[in-house]
Amino acid sequence: MQAYLAEYLPILIFLAIAVGLAVVIVAASLLVARQRPDTEKLSAYECGFEPFDDTRGRFDVRFYLVAILFIIFDLEVAFLFPWAVALGDIGLLGFWSMMLFLGVLTVGFVYEWKKGALEWE
Repeated sequence: MQAYLAEYLPILIFLAIAVGLAVVIVAASLLVARQRPDTEKLSAYECGFEPFDDTRGRFDVRFYLVAILFIIFDLEVAFLFPWAVALGDIGLLGFWSMMLFLGVLTVGFVYEWKKGALEWE
């Protein structure tokens, strides 16, 4: 059992060094840097103007829609990079499967565009 636990020793050492280094860096920052924040640094930043409402207010659904659309099309690009790198190795089946994937995403994009999901009113 002791030999089994000894395999975790490098991980424990790594975590101890990481936590120790983080504490040292934060402490050095507090000691070296000036600690006199002004009112501008302490104020909440909200698009360049003063906050006008409670932070627990409701968000417009369009914010979530834009976030979901970004994630969808960001993942598309994440799938394109490895596909482009391995295109020479995967052959015609890999090429046409990616064309099908891009076709489905294009149909979804056109549908969202026609429905007005990309319009900000």
